Amino acid sequence: MTTTQSPGASAGAEATDSAAPRAAASRPRPKWTRPTSWAPPVALLAVLVAGVYVINAALGTRGFLMPRPEQVLAVYVDPQTGPEIFAALWVSVQVALVGLVIAILLGVSWAILMNLAKWVERTTFPYAVILQSIPILAVVPLIGFWFGYDFFARVIVCVLIALFPMVSTTLFGLQSVDRGMRELFKLQRASRWIVLRKLELPAALPSIFLGMRTSAGLAVVGAVVGDFFFQRGERGIGGLIATYQSRLQAPELFASILAASLFGVVIFLLFGWLGRRAVGKWYDFG
Repeated sequence: MTTTQSPGASAGAEATDSAAPRAAASRPRPKWTRPTSWAPPVALLAVLVAGVYVINAALGTRGFLMPRPEQVLAVYVDPQTGPEIFAALWVSVQVALVGLVIAILLGVSWAILMNLAKWVERTTFPYAVILQSIPILAVVPLIGFWFGYDFFARVIVCVLIALFPMVSTTLFGLQSVDRGMRELFKLQRASRWIVLRKLELPAALPSIFLGMRTSAGLAVVGAVVGDFFFQRGERGIGGLIATYQSRLQAPELFASILAASLFGVVIFLLFGWLGRRAVGKWYDFG
C-alpha cells in the first residue's frame, strides 16, 4: 500500500527546508570575527612596534632604554629569567584573584544593604567615596605597618582598589529598576525580599558584571602595587619589576611589565565573556 503526499504538504516541507539556511545565514556573526573589530587594534599594534624600533635606533648607544621586541620576547624563553617571571606572575595572579573575590562579595553585599535601607546609604556611601579618593600609595605604608608585608597585606591593597566600582555599579543597577515594574510588584503586595530577589537583582546583573570587569583590572593594579612595596615572602611580579629596575635590566623589566599587562587584559576579557554569557541574550553587554 502506497501513500501519497499532498502538494500543500510537500510545499510546506520545501519552504521549511529553504527557510533553515536563510535563518542560519541571517544570524549575526560574533563581533570578534569581523575585520572591523580586530583590524584597527592590530594596525595600531604594528605602528607601536615600528615606533619601538625607530626609538631604539634613534637612541644609539643608549638603545638599552628601549629594547627591541625580539629582545623582550627572548626573556620568556631564557632558562633563568623565563621561569622567574612566570613564578612571580603566578604569585600576583593569586593575590589579584583573592582580592577580587573579596571585593566582589563585599561590594555586592554593601550595595544591597544600602539599597534595602536608605539610612545605611546616607551613613556609609560618603566613606566609600572617601576610600576611593585616597591615593593608594599614601595608604600602603599604613597597611604594611598594621598588617605586615606578606600575602595578606597585598590582598588588602587589591580590595581597597577594586571595592568602589563594585559598590557603585551594583547600587546603580539596583536603584535603576523601571518604575512601572516597581509599581507592579507593589500592587501584588510583594515583600521587600521578593522585590530584591525577583526584580532588582536580575535587573542589576548588567551593572554588576560591568563592575566585576572594572574591578578585575583594578585588582591586577593592586596586586602589582602591593608586590612592589611588600616584598617579603614570595616575590610577585611587582617585586620583580622593582628588582629589574634597580639592576637596569631593561629587557627583563619590559618583559615583566608586559606579562602583568597581558594578565590584566586576560582577566578583563574573561569577565566580559562571563557578562555576555549571563546577560547577553537580553542586554547588549559589549
